[in-house]
Amino acid sequence: MASSSSSWSPVCFLSGLLLMASTSMAAAPRKPVNVPFGRNYVPTWAFDHIKYINGGSETQLVLDNYTGTGFQSKGSYLFGHFSMKIKLPPGDTAGVVTAFYLSSTNNEHDEIDFEFLGNRTGEPPILQTNVFTGGKGDREQRIYLWFDPSKAYHSYSVLWNLYQIVFLIDDIPIRVFKNCKDLGVRFPFNQPMKIYSSLWNADDWATRGGLEKTNWANAPFIASYQGFHVDGCQTSVEAKFCATQGKMWWDREEFRDLDAYQWRRLRWVRKKWTIYNYCTDRSRYPVTPPECKRDRDL
Repeated sequence: MASSSSSWSPVCFLSGLLLMASTSMAAAPRKPVNVPFGRNYVPTWAFDHIKYINGGSETQLVLDNYTGTGFQSKGSYLFGHFSMKIKLPPGDTAGVVTAFYLSSTNNEHDEIDFEFLGNRTGEPPILQTNVFTGGKGDREQRIYLWFDPSKAYHSYSVLWNLYQIVFLIDDIPIRVFKNCKDLGVRFPFNQPMKIYSSLWNADDWATRGGLEKTNWANAPFIASYQGFHVDGCQTSVEAKFCATQGKMWWDREEFRDLDAYQWRRLRWVRKKWTIYNYCTDRSRYPVTPPECKRDRDL
């Protein structure tokens, strides 16, 4: 596989690429099903702060003024479709962060982040996404959610292939990070990642830059999980390439870009719900980052 990677020429797919409108990228060929926590995941710390319900089909993470907790996937994956149904802690959650992300394990790591930033009662929750490639992050985008994520389960998903990384909520794309390696932007393609989730106190930065502190009178904070869906190319952390690369459904042409309907949904999120995009932050980036220049909406 190493020789084939050197001959592959990655391309950012531009607005001229149109896919069949009937294609639904989010509706993966293998429909996500509810599987027990223990099939794909193990706790990583503070085991006594994880609760298992209905044989592990539902799992709860608990944060109190002593500790938070988290879990990770048993395997490492190179490309695929990964989703989690999450119900966030309710009420005043300022300072509390619930994270769902993929990450490699070396110093120049790759990472794909969902971070739910708690807020004061009555204020909308904030979802921050980020992408690290080769150890470089600082690609934050923040949106308000159009629903209360503490009242019901919602599906949060990542599609990752050689062409793009797509963040989705209930099958609605909220962010796309294209492979722009030809512009000198590194893209995750050879470092397997594990899947993680955690619930922890981050009141030094999470809410209004750390001005709002966690109110421990509201503890314990509980995040609930279902639908531990993993459909990826499993490999070891030492492997550079997946043995099935190029043969899986997420490599097919219809999953290399959003279709017209998905682009409309993404534009709706950007227009109505986005509150921060690093691509348009001229104070941080006087020169637009290269990958942003190919965004059809900027």
